[in-house]
Amino acid sequence: MMIKSNHSFHMVDQSPWPLSAAMGAIILTSGMVSWFYTFSPSLMIIGVMTLMFTTYQWWRDISRESTYQGLHSIIVMKGMRWGMILFITSEVLFFFSFFWAFFHSSLSPINEIGLLWPPIGINIFNPLQVPLLNTIILLSSGVTVTWAHHSIMEKNHSQSLQGILSTVILGAYFTALQAFEYLEASFSLSDSTYGSTFFIATGFHGLHVIIGSTFLLVCLIRHFNNHFSSYHHFGFEAAAWYWHFVDVVWLFLYISIYWWGA
Repeated sequence: MMIKSNHSFHMVDQSPWPLSAAMGAIILTSGMVSWFYTFSPSLMIIGVMTLMFTTYQWWRDISRESTYQGLHSIIVMKGMRWGMILFITSEVLFFFSFFWAFFHSSLSPINEIGLLWPPIGINIFNPLQVPLLNTIILLSSGVTVTWAHHSIMEKNHSQSLQGILSTVILGAYFTALQAFEYLEASFSLSDSTYGSTFFIATGFHGLHVIIGSTFLLVCLIRHFNNHFSSYHHFGFEAAAWYWHFVDVVWLFLYISIYWWGA
């Protein structure tokens, strides 16, 4: 017997993935604590694998709801847009706390670090070398993701595919350069407030670049399989918003930590 819906909203089916994600998150956090104390990453790896499996399955179901079942109506997509806006707002506040910690420590250095910023003994990065290259890379990726977005709206499949692929490559290049920068660093997370604020702020940004690159990689696969149209492509649009947010955060990081903080 068919049940007729009297509303335009999408009432999701029962799913095991919220429970699976919660279990993966608690295993991951517990595993990280265990890793810090016992130097055994086994439990953390299990948590990461659980979250990766859950993410794949959950995104697969959402893609099916949108592409094949037609459940993402205009009203549903409007709700998703507001959800993404609120999520990015929470991320802005998340990074605001790191900037607050950095400026609190740098504008009034305490006695323990010699009343100087950067502290004595800290060999900082040259802002005109790898950090500037990373800035150019992320700004270029912002251009390519915008190019891809306009190409999708203009029904140009090949150019949008090239734009998304270029953005993913630039994101991977940024991550590789940041990893190289960390390996070459003369200070660590435990070297005074400078080391902790530097690695926490830039490290979490690097994590967001990896997450954003994953979003765009999924969009690349979906676009290759013709999941997007000129009027129905919010999955990519949300990934593009997130990527622009990552770009803007990096500009603030570069200006404040690499350039001004030096």
